[in-house]
Amino acid sequence: MLEIHKSIVVDENQKPIAVQIPIKEFERMEEVIENYGLAKLMDEVADDEPVSVQEAKHFYGSLKRDVKS
Repeated sequence: MLEIHKSIVVDENQKPIAVQIPIKEFERMEEVIENYGLAKLMDEVADDEPVSVQEAKHFYGSLKRDVKS
């Protein structure tokens, strides 16, 4: 499990309003979340029909044309 060293920031009424964590731990948390999202996306498309290289090139070419216009 990822250990998180956090500092809780409170307002003048001692109500928690924010959390500070070391940047390295934050970056690790981002990496874990991104990897989880990528795994979920891969699961979602696992049963999709594969496309040929030519079909992929045509598709990505159409995206470039859409961005330019």
